[in-house]
Amino acid sequence: MLSSKRILLVIGGGIAAYKALDLIRRLRERGAAVVPVLTRAGEEFVTPLSVAALAGAKCHRDLFDLTDEAEMGHIELSRAADLVVVAPATADLLAKMAGGHANDLASTLLLATDKRVLVAPAMNVRMWLHRATQRNIATLRADDVRFVGPDEGDMACGEYGPGRMAEPLAIVAAIEAALGEGPLAGRHVIVTSGPTHEPVDPVRYIANRSSGAQGAALARALRDLGARVSFITGPAAVPAPGGVAVVRVETAAEMFDAVRAALPADAAVMAAAVADWRVVNASGAKLKKDGSGRAPVFEFAENPDILATVAGLSEGRPRLVVGFAAETDDVVAQATAKRLRKGCDWIVANDVRPATGIMGGTENAVTLVTEAGAEDWPRLPKDEVARRLAGRIAEALASGGAG
Repeated sequence: MLSSKRILLVIGGGIAAYKALDLIRRLRERGAAVVPVLTRAGEEFVTPLSVAALAGAKCHRDLFDLTDEAEMGHIELSRAADLVVVAPATADLLAKMAGGHANDLASTLLLATDKRVLVAPAMNVRMWLHRATQRNIATLRADDVRFVGPDEGDMACGEYGPGRMAEPLAIVAAIEAALGEGPLAGRHVIVTSGPTHEPVDPVRYIANRSSGAQGAALARALRDLGARVSFITGPAAVPAPGGVAVVRVETAAEMFDAVRAALPADAAVMAAAVADWRVVNASGAKLKKDGSGRAPVFEFAENPDILATVAGLSEGRPRLVVGFAAETDDVVAQATAKRLRKGCDWIVANDVRPATGIMGGTENAVTLVTEAGAEDWPRLPKDEVARRLAGRIAEALASGGAG
């Protein structure tokens, strides 16, 4: 499955380094060549000899190895691989990557590489949740670094929570996806995201309170499973992920046209907060007060219903059409009715009352509504919601149904 693939594996300093030994074995079982790099801190947990023996290759440790550096070895190492994997990725390594530091072999390789990077974080729960670490994670995601894990559970320090390194087989699956061999390889998925802006005049518009964070996370998660993603985004506050085809739009009508142009697709995930209405009599010049006390009168018209249109296609309908429902009351009932009314397969519903902090926030609490019923998910970071939903999409497409 990974035959002829070359993986540069950076092993950081943490108790989870022992899992890196099993990861090497699993990768080599699948035909991959593993080039290991062991940090000084990593040597406190696993030995260079054990790493080299399992990899069947030299274990690189020193930036100033004269034999290697005569041929600019750290540059060659960083670019000869098909993928760079950091496991475990400690808080210190993530901070170095986010800050662009290059004071040892591992950080120099990571700064010098022109290849995709996948990290498997591992650290104490408080370190993982610390604002500094979360800032670094956000920076790395924006730089298109991919993440697998961490998992939640008991830790060697005796605490419980997120921070456990993903298991070796989960990392292998993420590596396969990063190399285009994931469960969605060969699939085309359309994702809409962000708000739309409906002009009132050249400087004002009507919009929804959407940051586009959930849509961007979904595009990233689907990409990480190997999908070819068409990412159609309104003017969002968060950046579009790398590795996807980005189409930027302003209005609902532009988004409607972009979605139709992106078809056919295996799945369509409509996460955008599309304005229901547009101003028909928008002004071509900036509206100004004239001292009369009279407010402008606007005429509204309904925007095209993108979700219903795609779900109702008689030809070229995606096998799976997923809509979103941002509700402020009777969330499940409203979402269930919307699924039937729009004709889509699934609805991802959430409660966006201001008190929840979900609209524009970093977390989401959703209910997945399907033909089988409503399934409540716990409140999770939006990236984790995206990973779970992407996994369910992959399962549904593999099974040939909407599930």
